[in-house]
Amino acid sequence: MRRWPTRVVGWTAALLAIALFCGLGAWQLDRGRQKQAMLDAAAHTLSARRALPLDAAADAASSGTHAWAEGAGRFADLPAVLLDNQQRNGRPGLRAYRVFLPEQGRAPLLVELGWLPVPPDRTIPAIAPAPAWTRLRGLLSPPPSAGLVAPAVQPQADGSLLVLALDPEALARALGLQALAPRVLRADPELPGGYARDLQVLANTLPPERHLGYAVQWFGLAATVLVTALILTFRRSRR
Repeated sequence: MRRWPTRVVGWTAALLAIALFCGLGAWQLDRGRQKQAMLDAAAHTLSARRALPLDAAADAASSGTHAWAEGAGRFADLPAVLLDNQQRNGRPGLRAYRVFLPEQGRAPLLVELGWLPVPPDRTIPAIAPAPAWTRLRGLLSPPPSAGLVAPAVQPQADGSLLVLALDPEALARALGLQALAPRVLRADPELPGGYARDLQVLANTLPPERHLGYAVQWFGLAATVLVTALILTFRRSRR
């Protein structure tokens, strides 16, 4: 059986590691660019505030974008939806949502009412009834990124639904609805009622700067592997 020279094996492993680290670094850079573009687009939307009707939430072609929306309607007599594992100012908590029925809308949409803290014993806080809003305004946004989390729905004792990801199809089935709009409305913080709210686009995920930092680390590891391989090769050559 043929044995490959140690130098060939070593350089093959080094090049594979360098390719892997460079690929991860490039992926982090791309994620950072995507999030920066999202921040820029959301900032422009919030600055202009050209209002679309609430029915725009049901537009599947725009499900990945942000838009300012206003309109009338009412909250459905349905349980609250609680999105778990949501950070605010370094504190763990959840975000509360209610189903809103726009006038002449194609589909109901979830409206974020705000953030609530969760105590260390993980007791789910009591959720107040839906605010008496008949006219809404706020930022239409894609649901928070779910990552690899399964869209499981956990009914609570008070009837609310605890989830780790906002999956419109799974939530529509759990709520007995035919469909839910693919975008959610983040209610304007100036509206009275609800809970602590803001319109931060990346409130619970990594900002672009963190992705850049991780990219630098991956490229640094690739450079370290290359330098180490060169040093080892030079030493063997001298021997």
